[in-house]
Amino acid sequence: MFGLLKKALESFTKKAEAEVEKTEDAAKDSAKTDKKKEAAETKQEKKGFLSKIFAGKAEAEKSPEITEAKSETKKPKELVKIEEKVGFIESITKVITETKLSSERFDKIFAGLEVGLLENNVSAEIAEKIKEKLKSDLVGTSINRGHVGEIIKDDLKDVLFLILNEPKKISLLDTVHTISETGRPAVVLFVGANGHGKTTTIAKVANYLKQNNISCVFAASDTFRAASIEQLEEHAKKLGVRVVKQQYGSDPAAVAFDAIKHATANKINCVLIDSAGRQHTNANLMDELKKLKRVAKPDITIFIGESIAGHDVVDQIKDYDAAVNIDGIIMTKVDVDEKGGAIMSAVHAIGKPVLFLGVGQEYKDLKEFNPEEFISKII
Repeated sequence: MFGLLKKALESFTKKAEAEVEKTEDAAKDSAKTDKKKEAAETKQEKKGFLSKIFAGKAEAEKSPEITEAKSETKKPKELVKIEEKVGFIESITKVITETKLSSERFDKIFAGLEVGLLENNVSAEIAEKIKEKLKSDLVGTSINRGHVGEIIKDDLKDVLFLILNEPKKISLLDTVHTISETGRPAVVLFVGANGHGKTTTIAKVANYLKQNNISCVFAASDTFRAASIEQLEEHAKKLGVRVVKQQYGSDPAAVAFDAIKHATANKINCVLIDSAGRQHTNANLMDELKKLKRVAKPDITIFIGESIAGHDVVDQIKDYDAAVNIDGIIMTKVDVDEKGGAIMSAVHAIGKPVLFLGVGQEYKDLKEFNPEEFISKII
């Protein structure tokens, strides 16, 4: 899971470390040259200084009292210079272990990571945020080679945590419990494109609710796709859930209305509405979905998207959010997703949280989304 994105990030880290190492090696060579030069200058100055000492000694033999008085007042200028140079030589050794990465070199090595991010379904906006964060911490700052990988990982975690944790959290269980206490059923509307596992995911949610002692009923409001009602009925039979339905071609809003009425009369905690999968570019079907939302007045509207759909998910979720105002996201087929970027991109696109991840075909294969766990599998 998410192996391709992880490889792209690891490749960038290695390139950054190699670049810092290359700069350090250049600094070492420069430092060695400077040390040789300083040593030669110091040797020459010592030689000149000793010559003066000997000359001074000869003079002192002629007039010892004068030389003795001079030596008591201050050190010769030449000796002071030698001490200063020794201190500078010691301080320059810092250059051997610390270096700075230029903006130009950073842009060059980040270009490879940027391509990798986009290829792994990370949106251009998120890639730019990652670039800004890394650049601010890596460029123009003294960096120890051994800390490069650590800095990159920390920066990536910071950016992704901010994106995934920024939306207001929603708990399906808490919402249903709170509404049930008022004496009416909680209503949940599920929307999404064709073929993304919407009906199967609704069945998984029903199983999840049942495991938490919450009763529910299905509203078969997908009256457009052939065999959609039978598919929902098959899941309902396995789960022991009632299905409220009408004929194909019936008004989806009318089916939802009947299901809510049934749940209210029978004190059922939650109504799960299955809507027709439709492409976000189909204006007529999107208008029908808007009507369904107006009539059903759902407490939560959940978008179901396919993790492996790539950048298409971003366009889909933006249009669905504009049409019916999405409250939360469920991403399916995460168990076969080698990229992982679509999840982050979907959250960033509309600023709404991921509630669950579909990680298999069984009813139990619905995991509550944990940002920390998700990021740890990428970085």
